[in-house]
Amino acid sequence: MPRKNTEIARFPETFRPGVVMGVLLMLAVMVSVFWSQGLAARGLPDFTELVEENSSAVVNISTTSEPTNQGSGFHGLPFDERQLEQLPPFLQDFFRGPQSPFGGAPRAQQPTRSMGSGFIVSKDGYVLTNNHVVEGADEVVVRLNDRREFAAVIVGTDPRSDMAVLKIENADDLPVVKVGSSKDLKVGEWVFAIGSPFGFDYTVTAGIVSALGRSLPSENYVPFIQTDVAINPGNSGGPLFNLDGEVVGINSQIYTRSGGFMGVSFAIPVDDAMSVFRQLRDKGTVARGWLGVLIQEVNRDLAETFGLKRPRGALIAEVMDGSPALAGGLQSGDIVLEYNGEEVQLSSDLPPMVGRTPVGESARLTVLREGKEIALDVEIGALPEDSGAGAKPATGGRNDSAADALGLAVEPLAPDVARSAGVESGVLVSNVSPGPALDAGIRNRDIITEINRQRVSSVDEFRDVVKGLPENRAVSVRIVRQGRAIYLVMKP
Repeated sequence: MPRKNTEIARFPETFRPGVVMGVLLMLAVMVSVFWSQGLAARGLPDFTELVEENSSAVVNISTTSEPTNQGSGFHGLPFDERQLEQLPPFLQDFFRGPQSPFGGAPRAQQPTRSMGSGFIVSKDGYVLTNNHVVEGADEVVVRLNDRREFAAVIVGTDPRSDMAVLKIENADDLPVVKVGSSKDLKVGEWVFAIGSPFGFDYTVTAGIVSALGRSLPSENYVPFIQTDVAINPGNSGGPLFNLDGEVVGINSQIYTRSGGFMGVSFAIPVDDAMSVFRQLRDKGTVARGWLGVLIQEVNRDLAETFGLKRPRGALIAEVMDGSPALAGGLQSGDIVLEYNGEEVQLSSDLPPMVGRTPVGESARLTVLREGKEIALDVEIGALPEDSGAGAKPATGGRNDSAADALGLAVEPLAPDVARSAGVESGVLVSNVSPGPALDAGIRNRDIITEINRQRVSSVDEFRDVVKGLPENRAVSVRIVRQGRAIYLVMKP
């Protein structure tokens, strides 16, 4: 029989089993390396060492506030418990009884206790926290993570920035934090907080910087850092750290509809906090720069009416009498585009810039006026204690006036109404009917001082200006409402 010609299949030299295992092992190592590098590139930090290094300088702050009213709670008689005990027994029973017409027995008032967080910034015992943590406190106790407790005195507070400075006396070997700079923060950067939410001491939470320079209605002079770090009651006053272990902010507020954390937290930038700290430590008060203007946001319609290609800057709605702005030549209708060379993108950018300027120092402002950019030097004044007070609402009689094409009726501005509103001239809105004026937001009793950048001093001037308004183009209208000036956009 012919022998079958058979051939044994062989792997090529490079594909022998031993070589294959070696290649697979090498691939596994490479995948492991690339995977770990990928995790590092995605920025997932390890906080363990940072927490160990910095938690010792973070403190728990507990406060006690004694009752302010020691009275008995009776209605109609000035009796307290001590005076009541001096009365005959039958009268005591009468006043204490549940059917007493004077409110019944007095209720014992208990001290109010609260807690928060803080951190030590100097070896001699200065502690930073929020003003709302210690506001109204009669006793403040600071507890360290080594369980030492110290009584602290309130050196000073600044409600405008929600800052407070405490001092620990007779303490040795105090740990301190490393203070960084909030100017170097970037959106998306990792940060972490240490504090005592709900009384759980030395709780660590982490997240990223969500936004910078946030303005909140209650604090116009603080450009807040927004993060998604979990902050809850008890975290207030605690430090916000970067990945270098430096304090970059003080956790202060949260945005919430439930009372708890909802992903939006706000921290005071440490640069602003340290400025407040130094002033409170050295002087006991905080002096802020003051320009003396009322400003508003520049929206798309206002940008168009003022000749801006895009919305930006801070529109000056009113310049206050006797203010640095008036002395420096600023006018209502100016749009501040730059402050000391720094761009003003939003109106909320301007107050912190002015507030950080030393009192008496000159600032260079670039403003848009009548379509042209001009530079003005203004000497910054000191922010008054009651800078937010406004004029009383305007009041006055109403005269008949024919409605014009804007759906608007006006009447002469009485001198007493002008004085009450703090204006020199204008016309009083006596009626608003459906039309461009109503759509723009103009309401009864508003005072119109300017239309399309033209001043209005009388009803005749008002009619002349309205007759000359361009058709199918938005125009600006300056009104004064309850002592506050604002610009509105009207489309005839």
